[in-house]
Parts: sequence; structure tokens; C-alpha cells
Amino acid sequence: MSAAATWTDLPPDLPVPEDDGAAAHLPGLALPPVALPSSQGGEVALATLAGLTIAFCYPRTGEPGKANPDGWDAIPGARGCTPQACSFRDLARELAELGVAQVFGISTQDSAYQREAAERLHLPFALLSDERLALAGALGLPTFETAGMTLLKRLTLVIRDGRIEHVFYPVFPPDRSAADVVAWLEASRA
Repeated sequence: MSAAATWTDLPPDLPVPEDDGAAAHLPGLALPPVALPSSQGGEVALATLAGLTIAFCYPRTGEPGKANPDGWDAIPGARGCTPQACSFRDLARELAELGVAQVFGISTQDSAYQREAAERLHLPFALLSDERLALAGALGLPTFETAGMTLLKRLTLVIRDGRIEHVFYPVFPPDRSAADVVAWLEASRA
């Protein structure tokens, strides 16, 4: 595996994740009443939100100057959390124009780390911590394990009034995640 130039770049030879069917059960499900700590303070229960919500799940954002776990780039779908978050940041206006009331990123990292990442990346939305895997367990979200961590597999949920309307899974390449959501929302309006 070649190394990316910076933590925001993606190596050209990342392995493509395959659809293992682990998210096939999600469309149509009502979200459970699970509240997750927010990087903006307080807690958010996705089940209680009105309107259109986008929640993208990702394994973990890296820290500049710190190495990823050994073999990280070889795990299909692992690399690219920062570019994915930045794609939603960069297309926030377009998402709002398409009726998206709120966007959230969800990982199993703790809230303190997520606050730092949200500030460093200038994210206009909150990151939610599922550190205890409460939402992952209640919904049966796909996960993987590496370096002693249980992490969420990358997927994006389109939620309307507390119910999952559509799921993007697997998500690849991660830096196109928000553009794929925009394209789907535009096609849904036609």
C-alpha cells in the first residue's frame, strides 16, 4: 500500500469494500430512542428529529501526526473518514437546499476526540459518539474490529422523521459520500 501525501488524501490503491449484506435490513426501520453524546454538547436522539436527516457512520478520524493502526489501509472501507466528513462539510449548502434539516457524523470515538476533530476540520455539523455501541447494537449496524477497537463500517443513513428511508452501503470512495447523497436526493425529487 502506498501512503497518502497527507491525512486528508486517499491513496490510489485502497481496497474497495464489498456489499456483505450487513445493512440490508436497515431501510424502513424506525430508529430506536437512543441518545448519543454530541460534539456540540448535550445529546441527540435521531429518532426524535423531524424532517430529513443525514447520518454518516465512519470508523474513526485520524489524528495528524499519529499513525493509523497497523494495516489500516488494507482494511476495505477503513481509510477515508476525514475526507468523508469534509465532503459533507463542503456540500452542506447543497444538502440544505435539497431539504436536509440536519447532518451528523457517527463513530465510536469519544466525544472529547470528536470535538477536537470537528473544530480542526471546521465541521458545521455535530459528530455523535456511539462509544458504547448503543445505536450500533440497537440497529444491528455493521462493525469490524482492529487494534482492540470495535468500529463502525462506513455507511450513510437517509432518515425522514425518525425512520430510515435509504442506506448507502458500502460507501466508496469515501470522499464522494456527500456527492452521492446529493445525487440521490436530486433523483428522488424527479
